[in-house]
Amino acid sequence: MNYPQTKVYFDGSHYIGIPHITQSFKKRKNELKAKDEKEQKVKEIYKESIGTKKEKSEKTIKEINKEINDIEKSTKLVNEILEKDKRNRIVRQTRLSRKLGLQNWTHFCTFTYDSQKLIEEEFRKKFLNCLRHLSNRKGWKYIGVFERSPKVNRLHFHGIFVIKEMVGKILETKDYSTKTHQMQTTNQNTYFLERFGRNDFREIYSGGVQDAVNYILKYIRKTGEKVIYSKHIQTYFITDILEDDVVCNIGQEERKILLFDNFNCLDFETGEILGQVNKELIQQLPKGY
Repeated sequence: MNYPQTKVYFDGSHYIGIPHITQSFKKRKNELKAKDEKEQKVKEIYKESIGTKKEKSEKTIKEINKEINDIEKSTKLVNEILEKDKRNRIVRQTRLSRKLGLQNWTHFCTFTYDSQKLIEEEFRKKFLNCLRHLSNRKGWKYIGVFERSPKVNRLHFHGIFVIKEMVGKILETKDYSTKTHQMQTTNQNTYFLERFGRNDFREIYSGGVQDAVNYILKYIRKTGEKVIYSKHIQTYFITDILEDDVVCNIGQEERKILLFDNFNCLDFETGEILGQVNKELIQQLPKGY
């Protein structure tokens, strides 16, 4: 049995397929505005609370109970909202990992906020606007996150990029690192240096892609900040799969298929074998987001 129109992603080690199945979806009822507001309030109280997870949960329940005045209902409500938020966070991280796994990443970049050029809010707004323009006009792709340095609290943006057409020039500079207490070499881009301040563009070579992916995931998990990424970064590519290219069924209820590393991609309309999977072929195949 072959597997038509299979959604395929890369988990960091292997290609995994999700065979196409027809599903019927029930229309979701509009949630009450009051419920949405309550959910948002629970998240805000929890985020602003200090202490262990248990202590933060207890403080949140206590605050919510001031309005509900029923400790059992308050406890149930808070626990359900926090559990839902946790599940959603795991789903977002899983989707992000799959997006990271399918790109030919070329650079790992760090941009540092310079207070002499812009105020912080302007830096965020203008910097992200700049990235959007480069994505639309130069075909840049990126996934990144804002982070503050632990000692001086200075804002940074760490990102992994696909840069097909570079802007500005790359200058190699040497200076003293207060973090490592050693001399360091950075590759600064003049375009960003003039507009936003210090930056570092590190090329990613073929053997270092997974290390760079793991590095950016570390920052994303560490900060808990909103992930910033360009449009049109696929989560899956879609192809027909031959039965001979399947190692075995895996996952919950064995709905997924583990593929051989050199599996063939097929055109779903003609059945033509397009070739063994590779990054160039992946970019030509239909995408799933």
